[in-house]
Amino acid sequence: MRVHSLFALFLIGILPILFFAWEMLNTYDTTAFEQRKNDLQSQGSSMANLLLTSGYFSDPTIEEVNTELLRTANIYDGRILVVDNKLNILKDTYGIEDGNIIISEDVIKCLGGVNSIRQDKENNFVEMTVPITRTTTTTKEVMGVILMNFSTKNINTISAILSQKANVLFLTTAILIFVYAFFYSGVFTKPFINLKKAIGHLTEGYMDEEVKVDGFYEVKQISNSLNQMLLRIKNLERSRQEFVSNVSHELKTPITSIKVLADSLIMQENVPPELYREFLVDITEEIERENKIINDLLSLVKLDKTASEMNITSIKINDLLELVLKRLRPIAKKNNIELIYESFRPVIAEVDEVKLSLALSNLIENAIKYNVEDGWVRVSLNADHKYFYVKVADSGIGIPEDAQDFIFDRFYRVDKARSRGTGGTGLGLSITKNAIHMHKGAIKVYSKENEGTTFTVRVPINYIA
Repeated sequence: MRVHSLFALFLIGILPILFFAWEMLNTYDTTAFEQRKNDLQSQGSSMANLLLTSGYFSDPTIEEVNTELLRTANIYDGRILVVDNKLNILKDTYGIEDGNIIISEDVIKCLGGVNSIRQDKENNFVEMTVPITRTTTTTKEVMGVILMNFSTKNINTISAILSQKANVLFLTTAILIFVYAFFYSGVFTKPFINLKKAIGHLTEGYMDEEVKVDGFYEVKQISNSLNQMLLRIKNLERSRQEFVSNVSHELKTPITSIKVLADSLIMQENVPPELYREFLVDITEEIERENKIINDLLSLVKLDKTASEMNITSIKINDLLELVLKRLRPIAKKNNIELIYESFRPVIAEVDEVKLSLALSNLIENAIKYNVEDGWVRVSLNADHKYFYVKVADSGIGIPEDAQDFIFDRFYRVDKARSRGTGGTGLGLSITKNAIHMHKGAIKVYSKENEGTTFTVRVPINYIA
């Protein structure tokens, strides 16, 4: 990560500088050349007027004109040739071609009215033709051509100097940016390295220590999330250990009771039938207790399997709830709990009847078990175009606020002693939540101690595979 951040920061810093340096040099070359071309065109036009007004084509020996031509050529470090319309060279500032004839495509085109300018970057010169035109009210005659050849070495020299300075500036800036990027990438990645070390410390088994990493806000958030996850893992592990202990006790207690009862019958002779019946009833109750624990464990194992094993059918949820309530009414009556059912509309949905029935049974049975004397449980069913909703509200003992985040965890029990007294193993709500989630649904709880609890279940009407 540090290499990537270093590379990214370096590129972000260096690319704009590289672009601006290239653009600056390119702009100078273009601007300098355009400026030189405009100057040459202006000088050419001035010299053309001078040649016409001085009568130079009649007398090429005019000293003042030749001096001006030579001065202009020296200023621009170049060469000027004056050619008449018969291609005769009237003046060469180098003094080499005077009196000769020039055969040049550019000169011939210029005599025809087409100006030209040509830059030779390899040999560092610019060649330009300017027509010498005599204009009257009725005619326009090209008297000759000024052929100018000027050096661009000074432009290239300045460009080279600028390029050298730009390279030095670029190299210096690149080094500074690299040093800054190197240290900043270290600062940027240090919290993540510390976070990695902290996680590694946790994997070595030091689960009692919190993850504390200073740095960016996002890193602190990750650290807080890890601590929350660690807390849940600790609670889950503690609950699991308690569960193993509790289930071991729960599984062993009925067997011990059965053995004691059976041994008592065996050791006694001439036992009255009434005593046999009493002992057998007790043995049956212990077997039922053992069977419930085993069934809860088996239900949890079945729900751990993949959703591909869902047996989806289209059923009427109203009938399913009525059947669940019918099975639970004897328990409610025994505990003197009023069981109320409200159905706002017929609901037909695609569900796994067995799993959903198990989830709803757990919710309603819990509402009955953890209720107050002469309390009530209200079950309602409603639906919209997309979901159906089952609400289970009770007047029971409620759930402490600090326990509401954990009640769906496996093995978790709010009150260990009271749960054991009601035969709970801490698996019911975990089974319920798994079953609801396998239907792509959701379950929420609202509760206050000594004021009751309300569970709301939302399940899609059409099953989403």
